[in-house]
Amino acid sequence: MSNKRFYIETYGCQMNFADTEVVNSILMDDGMSPVQAAEDADIIFVNTCSIRENAETRVWNRLKEFRSLKKEKSHLTVGVMGCMAERIKEKIIDQEQLVDIVVGPDAYRDIPNLFKEVEDGRKAVNVLLSLEETYADITPVRTSGNGVTAFVSIMRGCDNMCAFCVVPFTRGRERSRPMSSILREVQELSDQGYKEITLLGQNVNSYKYEDIDFTRLMDETSKVNPEVRFRFSSPHPKDFPEPLLHLIAERPNLCNYIHIPAQAGSDTMLERMRRPYTRQQYLSLIDRMREIIPDVSLSTDMIAGFCDETEEEHEATMSLMKLVEYDLAYMFAYSERERTLAHRKYEDNVPEDVKKRRLTQIIQQQMSIQEKNNEKEIGRRHLVLVEGTSKRSEEQLSGRTDTNKMVVFDREEYQKGDYVEVEIIDSTSATLKARPIRKSSIAEFYNRETVAV
Repeated sequence: MSNKRFYIETYGCQMNFADTEVVNSILMDDGMSPVQAAEDADIIFVNTCSIRENAETRVWNRLKEFRSLKKEKSHLTVGVMGCMAERIKEKIIDQEQLVDIVVGPDAYRDIPNLFKEVEDGRKAVNVLLSLEETYADITPVRTSGNGVTAFVSIMRGCDNMCAFCVVPFTRGRERSRPMSSILREVQELSDQGYKEITLLGQNVNSYKYEDIDFTRLMDETSKVNPEVRFRFSSPHPKDFPEPLLHLIAERPNLCNYIHIPAQAGSDTMLERMRRPYTRQQYLSLIDRMREIIPDVSLSTDMIAGFCDETEEEHEATMSLMKLVEYDLAYMFAYSERERTLAHRKYEDNVPEDVKKRRLTQIIQQQMSIQEKNNEKEIGRRHLVLVEGTSKRSEEQLSGRTDTNKMVVFDREEYQKGDYVEVEIIDSTSATLKARPIRKSSIAEFYNRETVAV
């Protein structure tokens, strides 16, 4: 397949984007080169997401567009990879005849062999899941992105079996990468000039390799370069390690931001969802986070309209969000997924109009909370990592605080990749507006903060 050009279109979570970077490496090692447009490619892959119905619908529509493109380019090879692969392999190849290759999340190394099957006139499929594969020895190739922030996958799969979630069935059982391979990748990113790295896993606080746990991994990772920021996503409330909170509090380059998915606000709903904690246990964890890291910023995931949800359970979710006052929330209407426990055991019986109403109420309340939280930022100073220009103006830059809040400010002499100390002067529910003060570093900024205190 040498000299072939490939294009990968990625949908879904950060883990999918990290997988695309692994596949980039595999294809380029096989002599292929990436292109930025599907029309320029000899090979098109769609990296798919099965978490929500909307994502799957977008994938189906896109594949039909690629089928039309294939009529114009008879040599074009189209493939599907990722979480939808195993679930829809028969329909997508035999019934709809949309693709030539289907490859699951643990079979990316086999892609060059699958191309050979296609060249022989066959359809090629490998969706086998693995108990060992972590791609630890593959250096991801980042062909897109801003060159400032990067993601590093530290583990694959999930053992939690939440009732609504299809991930254990599409990505298999949980397994962790060796810490040495993670530190090697982080060092390479640091050497390449990346300034912020997010460690990824379906449940990062379950990371365990030999006698190394997630807190130890974060400790060692943060030492690679004190001038690189580190985040992680996503932890699970059931087993969040308190030593990690103390580490975040004392280590300036570990961001004061935690994404801590609640999913629902009532004990009855959490039990149906197979989330092994109570509302009170969750709130106690939030209190402990804020006690140890006073300036911590929190975000969450919430599902509206899960099976059998009552108005009282919906109100409990609303009240939990009001109590916690999240700085950011990812909010969705429940979307039934085949093979999950909810699909097998419960009925998706909340009417669509009720789901939409409840989701709208959750979103409206959250936007009001975010607006008030952001108003409190006015007058405060933050260290912002510049990620690029603002979407609205080339004369302004945008970036994030270590609490993960988006900030825009005048460009002046600053550029992408700089740490800039700013003072917040205005806000909306989504963005902070700032006055730039000086270019800085993590060490300089936090030393000044300590002296000021």
